[in-house]
Amino acid sequence: MEKILEIEIFGQRYKIRVKGEEDEKYIGHLTSYVDQKMREVAMKSKSADQAKIAVLAALNIADELFVNQKKLDQLNEAIGHMETEIENLEVRLFEDENTFKGLEKVSS
Repeated sequence: MEKILEIEIFGQRYKIRVKGEEDEKYIGHLTSYVDQKMREVAMKSKSADQAKIAVLAALNIADELFVNQKKLDQLNEAIGHMETEIENLEVRLFEDENTFKGLEKVSS
């Protein structure tokens, strides 16, 4: 079910279309986050130009995105190395197990 939701960011009202209750909650979180970022930029820059504040807030949000993406990439790379190491250990364990079984047969 689609509906029009009215949100407010940095004192400006906007109407956006949402598909359901979950989307409405998510939009609420996004709205709060963007509003907070714009207010932080406005306080730091002491500018009254809303367009400038919006662009600076967008740059801050983009920076957070890129920093977090880099961290995620590093974590994925570390996980990949760990998976490779686990596979290598499994292969060695299987080889050791087969060697041990071979020794049991020889000594019997």
